[in-house]
Amino acid sequence: MTEQSTRLSLPLIQPSQAQKHVTHNSALEILDAVAQLNVLSRDANTPPTLTDEGAIFALGAAPQAVWAGHPNEMAIRSNGGWLFVEPREGWVLYDQADDVICVRKGTAWEPVTPNLDNVAGVGINATSDAVNRLAVSAEATLLTHDTTGSHQLKVNKAAASDVASLLFQSGYSGRAEMGTMGNDDFAIKVSQDGATFVTALAFDGATGHATGAAVQQSSDDVTPGRLMRADWGYGPGNVVGTVGQTAGLPTGAVIESATTPQGAYVRFADGTQICSAALSLGFGGANRIGAAWLFPVPFAGVPVVTGSIDATSIQADATPDLDALGAFVSANTDGTQTTLAQYRVAGSTDFQSADTALCHVMAIGRWF
Repeated sequence: MTEQSTRLSLPLIQPSQAQKHVTHNSALEILDAVAQLNVLSRDANTPPTLTDEGAIFALGAAPQAVWAGHPNEMAIRSNGGWLFVEPREGWVLYDQADDVICVRKGTAWEPVTPNLDNVAGVGINATSDAVNRLAVSAEATLLTHDTTGSHQLKVNKAAASDVASLLFQSGYSGRAEMGTMGNDDFAIKVSQDGATFVTALAFDGATGHATGAAVQQSSDDVTPGRLMRADWGYGPGNVVGTVGQTAGLPTGAVIESATTPQGAYVRFADGTQICSAALSLGFGGANRIGAAWLFPVPFAGVPVVTGSIDATSIQADATPDLDALGAFVSANTDGTQTTLAQYRVAGSTDFQSADTALCHVMAIGRWF
């Protein structure tokens, strides 16, 4: 008959053995130690000065003093001395010092790394459930890079109509959400009560263009706090350009200006238009010199036309002196043209057929 059990090497009571209780108690002592194995530390080589009965150490490769000669065994404090047990492959222990569970592999105790593949749920200082399969309760959660130096957090959904988002809550009630929700456009939504959400900002998946409650809703929207749209607001790109309007509301640049053979013009987004020109007046009769002015761009109605004669020009090129000049007038004005005339004072020297003079004219009105 063998003297020890196969797996735990417990002493066995032999036939006709005296003091069977000694063998029995020795076996129970070993069993008491190795069942639910709990050690104070691993790889211990120096015995402690004082320790409690039942204390267990997993010895290292070079134990000293009373542990000498028992490398890689278990040292159990028993009846004021030490009981030594050789661990077997696959034994499991709990290391109080490192707060870790280990398994025996060869002559070493290796910490157990849980296999988390396909587990139903993981709770870290929290309880997971059927919806929240991963639950973490902590002051902060760190996701950092590996050997590549980069790190991506990926949120995947099955189809465009599904939701892939980050939800921010207060008291487990939603207050803000960002992601692709119901389509593939990226959006940021906010809520005051967790029931009604407002899309504050959304970016079109195809163009990247922005919409939402945080963005200007129309060209006349001046709601405080909204972001200005490039086509409805004004900046370096559209202060000067082509003005436009729809139903009286500006749709283009702030200012438009150009020069044509008929003169120069300036149009403003509010509808104001100013045209100007330098024209040569020719003989129109003994009492006047004049010219027709076709505006550089048309007006929506009849503009106000003003002008003045260049004094140097008329002194050099016309017969009457300056003190003989009368009114400078415009007539037959419509939205496209006007007729200009410089008259002499009645009874003064007449204009001659070769007389000319330079005049400067301006028309102010509206382009819509």
